[in-house]
Amino acid sequence: MAATVLDAAPDLGALYARAALTAWGRGGDLPATRPARTGVAVDRPHLAAYARVCRLPLADVLPATYPHVLAFPLQMALMADRAFPLALPGLVHVRNTVEVLAPFGADAPLDLEVWAERLAAHRSGATVDLCASVSAGGAEVWRSRSTYLARGARAPEGAPASDVEVPVGDLPRAVATWRVPADAGRRYARVSGDVNPIHLGRLPARAFGFPRAIAHGTWTAARVLGALAGRLPDAFVYDVAFRRPLLLPSTVRLATSPAGGGWDVAVRDVRGGEHLAGTVRPR
Repeated sequence: MAATVLDAAPDLGALYARAALTAWGRGGDLPATRPARTGVAVDRPHLAAYARVCRLPLADVLPATYPHVLAFPLQMALMADRAFPLALPGLVHVRNTVEVLAPFGADAPLDLEVWAERLAAHRSGATVDLCASVSAGGAEVWRSRSTYLARGARAPEGAPASDVEVPVGDLPRAVATWRVPADAGRRYARVSGDVNPIHLGRLPARAFGFPRAIAHGTWTAARVLGALAGRLPDAFVYDVAFRRPLLLPSTVRLATSPAGGGWDVAVRDVRGGEHLAGTVRPR
């Protein structure tokens, strides 16, 4: 299906309200809709705020995780539509793959396009992949695949099994300890637009089965890349699995190990339980 080009980024508050009002009774196949925007300019103050929250360095080249923030409103428009088969409130991000095809700077006008694919069966419900592509100067420079889990949902008969694991090598040594504050979800929500209630406070998180608010997976993934700043190739694939929720507040440890010309990474709690496991590999 041809892309549907929007004149401006959708209003995220209105989209969340629509998604909440239409959450019940969803089902069926994934829509073929492909929301898109063209000539998107990077807002430099917003980029700086994002970098501060995620502990990323500011540089001429955009951070590998930042285009997700630009594409996220389009993905929201897709998921909030009544034709989308899974209810948006409570969706949990369980895997994210980012491919940087070529480095690109904040001064390049960007073309964005998103779509949904692979509705799959998971032991706890159903998953769906939200894909995004970013082009600059007519050439694709970035793409991603975000896998979301809807607990308790049912995939259609004959759906494939979910693929949510990222195998990593042995990572015995922690290289950093992070103290993640109680407001980390709210701070990231302000710069990302992702105001899913599970990230914002204890009471809304408990409504979806979590004892308290959890960190955004994309924040954790960005924070890991911040720790690897200056040691990443120009073009690479960053693949992470979010293995267990990172409850807020928490103290976690980052472990890294050189592997395959890149890195294996993990974020663990103080008892060794794994929140994130992933790989960085050159393309």
